[in-house]
Amino acid sequence: MKVSILGGGGFLGRRVAERLAASGMLGGRAVTGLTLFDIAAPPCPAAGFAVNGIAGDIAALPAAAIPPGTDVVFHLAAVVSAAAEADYELGRRVNLRGTDAVIDACRALVAAGGRPPRVVFTSSVASFSGGQAAMLDDAARQVPANSYGAQKAAAELLLADATRRGFMDAVSLRLPTIIVRPGRPNKAASSFFSAIVREPLLGLEAELPVPDDFKVWVGSPNSAVAWLLHAAAIDSRPLGLDRSLNLPGLSVTVGAIIAALDQVRQGASARVVRRPDPAIAAIVGGWPAGFTAARARALGFAPNEGLVDLVRAFVADDLEATRRDRALP
Repeated sequence: MKVSILGGGGFLGRRVAERLAASGMLGGRAVTGLTLFDIAAPPCPAAGFAVNGIAGDIAALPAAAIPPGTDVVFHLAAVVSAAAEADYELGRRVNLRGTDAVIDACRALVAAGGRPPRVVFTSSVASFSGGQAAMLDDAARQVPANSYGAQKAAAELLLADATRRGFMDAVSLRLPTIIVRPGRPNKAASSFFSAIVREPLLGLEAELPVPDDFKVWVGSPNSAVAWLLHAAAIDSRPLGLDRSLNLPGLSVTVGAIIAALDQVRQGASARVVRRPDPAIAAIVGGWPAGFTAARARALGFAPNEGLVDLVRAFVADDLEATRRDRALP
């Protein structure tokens, strides 16, 4: 089985690559080749099969990013929420034209006699609105309240149509807000949800731009990787024309996240500084606070672990690596 990861240098892309390199298997089949693509060539993990890292522009996708014989494509490349809102053209170029380029690459594979590859796409709960009072079921209509969400919703439709036409076999995963992300803060509007745990554990202050009773739909890095790998291997026929899934995350308040932080490291929450930011609150405040995710559960997508376990996993797996990456004492 040959696998390509677009966005292979990003947080989730690296984790999926490491998992594949370590196990050598995906969906019960042996991985025989792995291509990692990003704007800069991603580092290649040691593996028992060939791993190739290449650089390029997702909107002008080089043929080598999805080589002949590719069975699975993880399409993770994206411009994140606040960045897509601040730079409309960049968001459209990467999130929409980049998806068009992926479709064209898969069409070329099929036109050359290859099988339609499974394409696992990371969409987002930001493709919905509804806000703090919303608990959405799987039939809920996507009405995005920001450009990032609109681009993700549009990309889902393009991928579903490409599947109908036989160019690929797409599964779009509407990821929750993923916490706790290691490394440094990024330009996502939701970045602070990770920062209020990660920064205090590093001995640093973190700004909280929303009230403690603000609700958010979250998932852990470990769950996100498990969902991506599961999506690459499921029988997609039950999806029919609707290729998109809401995933079984957790609906929690910011206060509950902070309490879980203190349960893991007593007193760490003293470094969380309440500093309202209306611009950030306006973006994340439009996202739904919860989903039933019944379809995904029926297809075997595992529920997320609890908040305390989520924080403990960050401490065990990522805290020291983040400290070294940021050259902190």
